[in-house]
This record gives sequence, C-alpha cells and structure tokens, in this order.
Amino acid sequence: MTDYILRIDCTDEKGLVHKITGVLFFNNLNIERTDEFVDVDNNLFFMRVAFSGDCDPERIEDGLRGILPSTANIDLTTKQVKDVVVLVTKEHHCLSDLLIRNEFNDLPFNILAVIGNHEVLRPLTEKFNVPFHYVSAEGITRAEHEKQIEELVKSYSPDYLILAKFMRILTPEFTKKFSKKVVNIHHSFLPAFIGANPYKQAHHRGVKIIGATAHFVTDDLDEGPIIFQDITRVDHTKNALEMAQAGRDVEKIVLAKALKFVLEDRVFIHGNKTIIFE
Repeated sequence: MTDYILRIDCTDEKGLVHKITGVLFFNNLNIERTDEFVDVDNNLFFMRVAFSGDCDPERIEDGLRGILPSTANIDLTTKQVKDVVVLVTKEHHCLSDLLIRNEFNDLPFNILAVIGNHEVLRPLTEKFNVPFHYVSAEGITRAEHEKQIEELVKSYSPDYLILAKFMRILTPEFTKKFSKKVVNIHHSFLPAFIGANPYKQAHHRGVKIIGATAHFVTDDLDEGPIIFQDITRVDHTKNALEMAQAGRDVEKIVLAKALKFVLEDRVFIHGNKTIIFE
C-alpha cells in the first residue's frame, strides 16, 4: 500500500468532486481525506485528496484528464520526505529551529546542506552533521556570487530552497531558475520599516504587535505569495532588544508552519496568492 497526494485545480463546473472520487473508487483506492475550495470570483476549483492503495499513477492521471476540463492542472505524487537546502547569513534562530526539527523528524524534510555567505553558522550546522558551504560575496559581483550558490544548490537537486534569514537580495534571474521552490521568512514590518534596525524603528513608533511572514520568493522582493503569518503582542514596556527577541521567536514558528504546509503538498499557488488546505 502506497500513500498518495492528488492536487487538482481547474475551471469550476458541476460534479467535479463526484468525478474525481469516482476515478479513485473505480481503481479500488482508499480515499482518506479530501479538501475542496471554489474561487467564485474567478470560477476556479481547487481540490487536494489524500488516498492510499496500489495503483498505476499514469492510469489515474489519464482517467482524470478524460473527465476534467482540458485546462486542468493535475499533480499526483507519493507522500514523501522532501529534500531541502538552506541559505543563511549570520542570524541563527531560524536555522537552529530547522536543524533540530530535521534531527528529530518533526517536519517531513531532509536538510541536505546549508549555504552561508558568512562562516558564522558553520559550527552550529556541523554539530548536526549537516554539510556547510561558505560562499563569500566579497570582491565579486552579485551575478558571480549567485552563480556559485546556484551550482552548489543544483549539485544537491533539492525539492525546495529555504531562506532562513539570508540577508541578500536575490536577482530575478536566480529566482526564475527556482520558481515556486524558494521559501523566505521576514519580519512583517516590511515595507513599513525597511532597511536596517527594523525593531528599533518599531520601538520608536510604539508598535503593539510584532509579526512575521513566510512567502514564496518571486521577482518582486518580499511580495511573493504568502504562505503563513502570525503575530505576538507587545507594549510600551518592551525595549528594542526585547522586541527583536519576540520577533525572532515568531519568525522561526512562522517559517516552520509554512514549511509544513509546503512539504505536505497543501499549498496551491494561483497568481500572487495561495490556497492552503491545513
């Protein structure tokens, strides 16, 4: 018995759930969970099905294409652990959390390697027996630096690339090569508090909430499809350092929750937004 995840998005029409589940029933497969959503404004249908059994995936896809709209997107995969590569700079909190989750199988991923543009996080990474690659950006162009990172990433052939506080802006040329495969985490003060010391800026403004956003990376910096967001409340008693600590705590939790959705194939990307079946 094999576990599968089926994801379909297409133009909405009557009877789609019946048709899709009918194909699986006809092939003697056991449906364990279904989630559906209809975007009424755009007349679009989204469905995720978790099922198990012995089947020929090609036959299932052929059967579905025979009864679904011609423009339907069908993604049928086995339920499996995903391979990832993590990019970092100097901040340890997100990487630390990911390494621990990797060590104890708390997320369905396997960290193949960590790539940093500084050496700071090498000792931490190697404590978990994960390879660390230092790719300095000093004295070379952005294109040259990204080329070195790209070659390293491709040598591992990961399913996803995770930016765990990687403090360099990726060029459109780079992100296009890993379209819909790069997940980033940032404090959600952007774009209100851009540049250096966002928590100091937030403290001066007397903010009442601190948040973080995990999103897919696109050509437009920090404007990609949002996967998960969360906040914690603060007040006037918190100084800038305490706000930064609260922000780091939120960031690592938001990144982990977003990755869970992505790694479990729960996310559909439509335009610049996501549909997520939790």
